[in-house]
Amino acid sequence: MKCLLCERLSLSHICKKCQNTFLTPSLYRRKILHDVEVISFYKYDDIKTLLHTKHTDLGYYVYTILAQNSLALFAKEFSYETQVTSIAVDDVPKGGYSHTAILNKALKSSCIKPEFGKLRAKNKVTYSGKSREFRMQNPRDFKLENTKAQELILVDDIVTTGLTFSEAIGVLKQNNKEPLFCLSLADASLK
Repeated sequence: MKCLLCERLSLSHICKKCQNTFLTPSLYRRKILHDVEVISFYKYDDIKTLLHTKHTDLGYYVYTILAQNSLALFAKEFSYETQVTSIAVDDVPKGGYSHTAILNKALKSSCIKPEFGKLRAKNKVTYSGKSREFRMQNPRDFKLENTKAQELILVDDIVTTGLTFSEAIGVLKQNNKEPLFCLSLADASLK
């Protein structure tokens, strides 16, 4: 097959040279409501075309590569006094897979235990390309399923306004859970 970025022959959808050149993550941090930190690995504009594959057949492969180049490396370096649980924001499979579940799975390490199907939106509205006002008028209405974990890491692919994470954090707090921080592949607020 050909590399999606350079079009050279490759055994992977994105060759190792392009992964090293274009997908080396940086850590970007910001605080959202509830004073919870969001850690992102890429600027949205730098990987926008790759992120848009999530609704195509290639998305599974692209998101797996992105997750391995960012979240898996983060998990390998992350240390904490106890094992913590990570949960993805609304990891419902669409088109045969869940892009947020791929990201969450990459966090599996000695300190992080991913759990799946724990935080689902009752409102299936999509926020892609929508304004802050639209997002505020159409909350996701998350439901937290049973989890014994007390300290949680939230995972999503893109953070824009922070409203999705903020709403999810509110649900965690209502259920006496402690959000440690949030992880996203890309931050759309960075220029």
